[in-house]
Amino acid sequence: MAKSSGPPPIVFILLFLLLAGGGWFFFLNKPAAQDANNTPTPAPAGSSGANLPPVAPVAGLASPVAASSFALPVAVPAGTAVRIDGSTSMVTINLNLKNGFQAKFPSTTVDAKANGSAKGIQDLVAGTADIAAISTALKPEDQARGLAAVPVALDRIAIVVGTNNPFQGGLTAAQVQDIFKGNAQDWSKVGGSAGPIKVINRPEISGTHQTFKEQVLGGGSFGTGRNFATLDRDATTPLLQALGNNGIGYATFAQVVNQKTVRVVPVDATTPEAPNYRYQRQLYYAYKNPPSQVVKDFLGYATSEEGKKAMLAGN
Repeated sequence: MAKSSGPPPIVFILLFLLLAGGGWFFFLNKPAAQDANNTPTPAPAGSSGANLPPVAPVAGLASPVAASSFALPVAVPAGTAVRIDGSTSMVTINLNLKNGFQAKFPSTTVDAKANGSAKGIQDLVAGTADIAAISTALKPEDQARGLAAVPVALDRIAIVVGTNNPFQGGLTAAQVQDIFKGNAQDWSKVGGSAGPIKVINRPEISGTHQTFKEQVLGGGSFGTGRNFATLDRDATTPLLQALGNNGIGYATFAQVVNQKTVRVVPVDATTPEAPNYRYQRQLYYAYKNPPSQVVKDFLGYATSEEGKKAMLAGN
């Protein structure tokens, strides 16, 4: 009987077991699993690996929530009440949006106060406000408390003097710094007639005060001399009334553009109407995250095209 010329069957059995074991080892130790779309499956929370950690919020910036996150509501339940507090710089915006929202959704109410950005945040955290109108970006500590914000509008900070002030010229950015840092205390130092400069300042709790300090003074400090007068509360009307014939102050442009008792001072030959005006800032609506239905409805309206048109009513 002829002998078989091939290897014995045991060789094939061992080879099969070897290949099967290798395939099982590869399956258990392969890198991140991929789905049918070739998208890596995220690693479990707390595991190590090649997955990048979440991006931390950048200090000084508002939470990256786009206005498109909120949709314009088709209807809002009757009896809906929205409570807003915050920046005096947003009084006009709040009022215009209040009127538009209540007109579009009858039987709703919007209670808009203006006690300053800091008070708005305080009320939001305490639950006595649904939305905080703020003229500065959320701080990291506010984000850590679960607050988020959406951009609402751009604002320009105007430098203003009384209409009866003998100074009728413009200022350079350097001259504005000198005045508000207390280095220039006489109008003759900035091209005017001789006479003391009275600086009307806003309180430190004011978002406009903080923005002015960063943008205009480069993070430096306001002057503290006898020619400085700081308001007890963050309000524009008392500031304008205090200007007199030799005062200078600052306010959101929307609140002074139609005032007859003050004059907006050009800075570097540019007025706030110009797109390249130096002193611009973003205004926000802040809220607790996740937002309530009341917040969703109002911010959906405020950030819609209809809301943007209402915001500019009367301007």
